[in-house]
Amino acid sequence: MKNILVTGGAGFIGSHTVVELFEAGYNPVIVDNLSNSLIGAIDGIEKIIGKKPTFYKMDFQNIKELAKVISDEKINGVIHFAALKAVGESTEQPLKYYRNNVSGFIDFLELMTKNSLPLVFSSSCTVYGEPDRLPVHETSVLKPAESPYGASKQMDEIIMQDVIKTKKMKGISLRYFNPVGAHQSGFIGELPLGKPSNLFPVITQTIAGSNGEITVFGNDYDTPDGSCIRDYIHVVDLAKAHISALKYLNAQSIGFYDVFNIGSGHGNSVFEIIHTFEKTTGLKVPYRIGKRRMGDVVATYADCSKANKELGWHTVKSLEDACRDSWNWQQKLK
Repeated sequence: MKNILVTGGAGFIGSHTVVELFEAGYNPVIVDNLSNSLIGAIDGIEKIIGKKPTFYKMDFQNIKELAKVISDEKINGVIHFAALKAVGESTEQPLKYYRNNVSGFIDFLELMTKNSLPLVFSSSCTVYGEPDRLPVHETSVLKPAESPYGASKQMDEIIMQDVIKTKKMKGISLRYFNPVGAHQSGFIGELPLGKPSNLFPVITQTIAGSNGEITVFGNDYDTPDGSCIRDYIHVVDLAKAHISALKYLNAQSIGFYDVFNIGSGHGNSVFEIIHTFEKTTGLKVPYRIGKRRMGDVVATYADCSKANKELGWHTVKSLEDACRDSWNWQQKLK
């Protein structure tokens, strides 16, 4: 697999994965409709790798045009990031999420089977719902999802597995935990359009003065400090996991499917993140306590031993690195 189609390649995780693909000797081809990203990400990638990446501004659901890209660019592997991803928004606009993440994904998979393309799918830890035990393992029971976003990822995994059983393609689902940080160069990072919902950009924009204070959604959870606990993984470590997954998938036969947790392997609370940001940057993070947010689970973090062993993938970067790189990225946005 040399020519890799990256849907959603201008997004936060996608752009970092494109960089890692280049550095690993692949030729990534980006398809992105820029609905939740900016063209500046393409410029940022160019500054890092020293050449302009191949980029098509289009929606992955435009199957006719996507088929042409696959043919013209001689694509022989795919990483699919192009999904709506905000938990809160999904509870307010569920049909929007099911239309893009599920209906659109079905047509996309049909195209993958017609071309027998290996697929690395961007899944999520939200497929586990509220876990019974921590850390979460790939064999953990998938509980009812806490949001339409999580439900869409559960459905996608089921559909993908059923399709692969027909022996027309092969694939891997990577269940991400919470990607954070930015490229150490500061040329690419997380820049949600509109009001941010993820914790790290909320914090960096607050420190930078874009927002008055952050809201901690609940301080009465059954956790040591009352705030939700998540597994935060540096986006560069996460991006590298896709390279490991591609190499592993390349060695498998048609009809192969498996899932892997991709996280740091431990959890941090919202208050711990705030304190780490303050310690790392030397700046104060103003916050207030708000009501619990619909769709949030209490605590989740990953058992990544399967990915460590089978993919040969390990995290390298720390939470402090993520805070430092996020703040560096934010400062360069000025």
